[in-house]
Amino acid sequence: MAMMASVVWAAPKPKPQLYVPMDYSTCGYRASEQAIPDVKNVVYVDKAEDLQTAIDYVSAMKPEKRGAILIGEGTYFLDEPLRISTSGIVLRGMGKGKTVLVKRGFDRGALLYVEGKAEVERPYFMVDKQRQSHLLNKDVVKITDQTVRAGATAFNVESTAGLKVGSRIRILRPSTWDWICSLRMEDFGGGLDYTGWKPTDVDLLWERVVAAIDGNKVTIDAPVTCTMTAEQGGGYMIAGYNEGEITEIGIENLTMESAKNDWNPKDEDHCWDAIFMENVRDSWVRRVDFRYFAGSAVNLQKHTSRITVEDCIASEPVSEIGGWRRQVFLTRGQQCLFQRCVSRKGIHDFAAGFCAAGPNAFVQCDGEESLGFSGSIGSWACGLLFDVVNIDGHDLVFKNLEQFQTGTGWNTANSMFWQCTASTLWCYSPDSLNRSSAHGCWGTMTGDGNWTSPNNHVTPRSLFYHQLEKRLSEESGKTGVSGYVLQIAGEASTSPTVEEAMALAMESLKYPRTTMEMWMDSIPYNASLSSKGLKNASSLPTVHRTVAAKTPTVTCEVTKAGVLSANGALVTGDRYAIPWWNGRVKDNFTQHGALPAITRFVPGREGTGWTDRIDSVANYLQKRHFSILDHHYGLWYDLRRTDHERIRRADGDVWAPFYEQPFARCGQGRAWDGLSRYDLSKPNQWYWQRLREFADKTNDKGIFLFHQHYFQHNILEAGAHWVDCPWRPVNNVNQTSFPEPVPFAGDKRIFIAEQFYNENDPALRPLHRQYIRMCLEQMKNQPNVVHLISGEYTGPLHFTRFWLETIAEWEAETGLHPLVALSCTKDAQDALLADPILNKVVDIIDIRYWHYNEKGLWAPEAGKNMAPRQWMRKFPVGKTGPEEAYKAVREYRDRYPEKAVTFYSQQYPQYGWAILMAGGSLPNVKISNDQLLKDLTQMKPLEGKNSKILSNDKLGYLIYQTKGDSSVNVAPGKYDIYVVDEKNGEVKISMKSAKISSVYAPKHKIEWLQKK
Repeated sequence: MAMMASVVWAAPKPKPQLYVPMDYSTCGYRASEQAIPDVKNVVYVDKAEDLQTAIDYVSAMKPEKRGAILIGEGTYFLDEPLRISTSGIVLRGMGKGKTVLVKRGFDRGALLYVEGKAEVERPYFMVDKQRQSHLLNKDVVKITDQTVRAGATAFNVESTAGLKVGSRIRILRPSTWDWICSLRMEDFGGGLDYTGWKPTDVDLLWERVVAAIDGNKVTIDAPVTCTMTAEQGGGYMIAGYNEGEITEIGIENLTMESAKNDWNPKDEDHCWDAIFMENVRDSWVRRVDFRYFAGSAVNLQKHTSRITVEDCIASEPVSEIGGWRRQVFLTRGQQCLFQRCVSRKGIHDFAAGFCAAGPNAFVQCDGEESLGFSGSIGSWACGLLFDVVNIDGHDLVFKNLEQFQTGTGWNTANSMFWQCTASTLWCYSPDSLNRSSAHGCWGTMTGDGNWTSPNNHVTPRSLFYHQLEKRLSEESGKTGVSGYVLQIAGEASTSPTVEEAMALAMESLKYPRTTMEMWMDSIPYNASLSSKGLKNASSLPTVHRTVAAKTPTVTCEVTKAGVLSANGALVTGDRYAIPWWNGRVKDNFTQHGALPAITRFVPGREGTGWTDRIDSVANYLQKRHFSILDHHYGLWYDLRRTDHERIRRADGDVWAPFYEQPFARCGQGRAWDGLSRYDLSKPNQWYWQRLREFADKTNDKGIFLFHQHYFQHNILEAGAHWVDCPWRPVNNVNQTSFPEPVPFAGDKRIFIAEQFYNENDPALRPLHRQYIRMCLEQMKNQPNVVHLISGEYTGPLHFTRFWLETIAEWEAETGLHPLVALSCTKDAQDALLADPILNKVVDIIDIRYWHYNEKGLWAPEAGKNMAPRQWMRKFPVGKTGPEEAYKAVREYRDRYPEKAVTFYSQQYPQYGWAILMAGGSLPNVKISNDQLLKDLTQMKPLEGKNSKILSNDKLGYLIYQTKGDSSVNVAPGKYDIYVVDEKNGEVKISMKSAKISSVYAPKHKIEWLQKK
């Protein structure tokens, strides 16, 4: 009997319904409820040197008198960035291509900074060892709803006391461990969680205005962009806002350019961003062309809101093709609108950055010849609208980016593609409560988001302007501002009549397709371009002119008595060692424990932990009583190498922070990290400028820059330290002679020091010599710079000799004598100091790679191919105390009295007083009396009964009792006797005009006898 097969047909899936996550129409200047104003002109500029003067002049006006600075036709070369920090200022040119601002120099910052005052970032939560979040601030009110859906504009709170309609508030959505785990963002594979999200990493903080209050129900002016549920941490309302923000800033009708080096097609030693905004609201950028920038045309930071950027073109970017470059139109803010903008050859043409709170909208924007995706390029930038956005040659992306850029994970949620085109559109939803959607899109489509009307044109043409019109009509009967929406021309029928086909063919001959650039040019611009009756900035009062502050002249030197001094006074303080291999770019990292550095670079981000502002670094060190910054180049440039793998990277999608190297990349070839190769003969101008700027800004503070020429960590220990090193042959164009493939020990470790320190190698010798001279040349005439051979140095005697010989040769040629510290193993140190010629090159004996302990001497040998910490693992360092530190310093002060001695060896910095009393320089002590600091530069160390003494029979004595009672032989005479507090350095008078015949018995631990 035949078996009958039964067929069960699956029920057809229901037709997807259009899903719009929220109302995005509150983005833009004044929530797009008002047109950008044509502000009156108040002053005229026709010289580059008067631009900042004019800004300062208008800033000093009463707010109601401020207005536009009209910049005449011509090219304006700027050596310093322009800065606006007051509300109500507009920079207006005579037209794109007519008024051109060109930023010169190597600083990699912005051409124009628009910055209000920053409030202190307040951490609202702390995280315990169980990864649970705990509220820190008592002034935070909890949202009581069990669920507040993304797109909501109302919620209930514990209390509305003190609130009123129009109040500015913040709404916090904490990133708790439960929520992170629900999204599976705790790690991204491999059993490693260091790039995974942690509690407080991706908190969202919305800035909103109270629109209505009904009991404990609060209605706000714009939606939240992420769902909040009580079981995963809920949400909180915080009253207040940053009152230091500025508003009504405009940049319009001009061209901005970065100068560039034509020898390198991928040059990066130039201006990166055109416009950088932070702590700014209700402002705009319109009708501006941008050329040659490496980073962003417009960079809107975290604390920007309701900014409109429109009718702008960014083209011809100059940079490496790699990570953190060409993020052209970028927002980390909220309620920002980019419309009718074109980006050419960008990597991320239209992008939202890390935790951009949203909503943010990109409307009618075109990316041409795109080299990377648009969308969100940072974690959890929610509430994005891409509305009629066309990406030529690359993708639009809403998805889990996983390890991208140090663990980005989910890049967005509750976002929408409306009528967009791209090579591939990736539209995924993180979960059922945070859904993303795509409607009327063209391209390859992938993802589990809500898809409707694929490969079809839909109505309305623009969702943003449809929502705006609907919102304003419902609220007030207004129609809103004009969107100048470019409609689709022609008939899309696949079955035209013969007559229709002929008509369409003739139309295509007569009327070329309207491009976005053509469409922009057709939009009217009505602001006044007349300079009639305006005051010329050149005639402004001197008080309004920007005059560079003169840096006080400070003499930093080693005195004849062998002491490091600044303006004749002993310099005291701690040693600051820079971070050199790790870091994060998440906001909470910069708020909790991030430490300053001077050649660490995070494109488009400025602040401690990112690209530090040098003034801030100098103030940080001075406030904390640091006397030196100990600097060397980074272990590696690309933070991907934190994984300590040795593999070649597939592309140049490098991770920040970047630890810059002293050498320039040349734009040729491909290094192990995917960027172009280094040229060891050319300086990285940004790196060296940062060092010089630091030296300039700390010289008057009496802070020294200890500049280590090399960093031995690259060539010993872990193999990962070598693979991206500029000296490795695959990473440079200089044909260095190191072996390839790399001879890893056990396929993991590296011992390349023997080859690296071979100064007789015909390929390496000229490169080493050239590099040492580069270090000297780049830092010449910097009196507070001290040159040392290398961080973590245990290299051979012959290479250290070669280093000193090269310095001596340069000194003979130039007639200059920079401060040079001999910092190496003790055997090499002693041999070189005994050399009567090389001894003269050395100004400072730096003790850090050997020390005395209670059993004797701990001193690794030079050139044995072991790093300092490898020596420590094999040979116990022993127990040390202040007596051992004193012995080491005193020994060399007595042997070489004309040279300064510094001590940064075992147990530093706790032996500051021992170092001082031995005659050492830069001791980590505090002394509040300026005269004592001056006298100490002329004192010599002595020892008395149970005491250490610094002595000058004409000036006086500093006595430090080490045990019980002591007595000191002094020159007969009258003395003022002071007591010095060992901890805080306070110097207080104990007795005036005390007569001492010959022997003095101090009554306090530390006393200063000042001779009268």
